[in-house]
Amino acid sequence: MKGANRFVRMLAVLGACLLALGAARAQEVGKPLLLVASPEMKAFYAHTVLVAVPAGESGHLGFILNRATEVTLARLFPQHAPSAKVVDPVFVGGPELAQAIFAVKRSEHHPGADWARLFGDLFVTASAEAVDLTIEQTPNDARYFAGLVVWQPGELDREVGKGFWHVSEPDAGLLFRKDAAGMWEELVKRFGNGAAPSRGMLNASL
Repeated sequence: MKGANRFVRMLAVLGACLLALGAARAQEVGKPLLLVASPEMKAFYAHTVLVAVPAGESGHLGFILNRATEVTLARLFPQHAPSAKVVDPVFVGGPELAQAIFAVKRSEHHPGADWARLFGDLFVTASAEAVDLTIEQTPNDARYFAGLVVWQPGELDREVGKGFWHVSEPDAGLLFRKDAAGMWEELVKRFGNGAAPSRGMLNASL
């Protein structure tokens, strides 16, 4: 029960983050970022590519884009027949709320109250009902992530200042790239063969 209660609390925190995300976007506070791990980055985030968006007071949340698993939604939810229609595997979105499934999809119009704008025409939801409906109606028009990344206020700024990330404008196409293998190598080469990014890159992007 303690684990379940903690999970519920974390979902409540995520809901607040998504509300803050919507508010931040409405006020045009900051901009979404593409983060490419520097070659010096070790452990969990080594060789990762992420999208990060402002959420709350100088905090950010986002998803790892290039860490596909070998697990499908059909395997995760064998009792949910529509899940078998999803072709792509689930992606590791990040270490926070790793048991939760997030859906990111493109839409010309806001999909509804359960969705928050990620950037451009991309929307994200953590609502089980919204995820199920997406799977049932347009199963392959979304990317499904297990977990997400959350940065506390000022944390991402400090990480970039230490040279952990290359920073650029996000590309929606990267979220739906069929073959994510090689994405990090391609992007880090584009950023100068691993030259350490500067703190000014983040400030210039915000």
